[in-house]
Amino acid sequence: MKPPIFVRELSENERERLEAGLRSKDAFVLRRCQILLASARGLSPPKIAQSLGCASQTARNAIRAFNERGLDALVPGPPRPKHVHAAFDGKSAEKLREMLHRCPREFSRESSLWTLEMAADVAFEEGLTPERVSGETVRATLSRLLGVRWMRAKRWITSPDPLYERKKEGATV
Repeated sequence: MKPPIFVRELSENERERLEAGLRSKDAFVLRRCQILLASARGLSPPKIAQSLGCASQTARNAIRAFNERGLDALVPGPPRPKHVHAAFDGKSAEKLREMLHRCPREFSRESSLWTLEMAADVAFEEGLTPERVSGETVRATLSRLLGVRWMRAKRWITSPDPLYERKKEGATV
């Protein structure tokens, strides 16, 4: 088992900033300051997590960030991931477009209208993606790589009457 992680020795300036952060209106800063000061008192991450009602991994992340970056650890990072891997490359995106121009019934689906989730399932089954992706990924791929906006299909009521079109236009027989 690894030994528990603790914050490094705090300077007087860092301790003052952390104590001032306890009065912050920003919940992220407040929680980080609570974790870091508790660790400076000698509490381990699981005990900090138990007393603050958070995950022990959250406490470890805060301690590790402070040990690496100092007081910059009180600033939240960007919400986006560092590395984004495209689920569809240009070739598979074009195959996706071709697939969506075919009827879903050709892929053993009960509906004749595509949904984003259905397209994601079929794309995985057809080998266009190495793993199952979300419908939002399909929508974003269509928009980003192909310049296509996804619009929900509308069902139109039609009649089997051969004179339906003429009747609909208001023509008389």
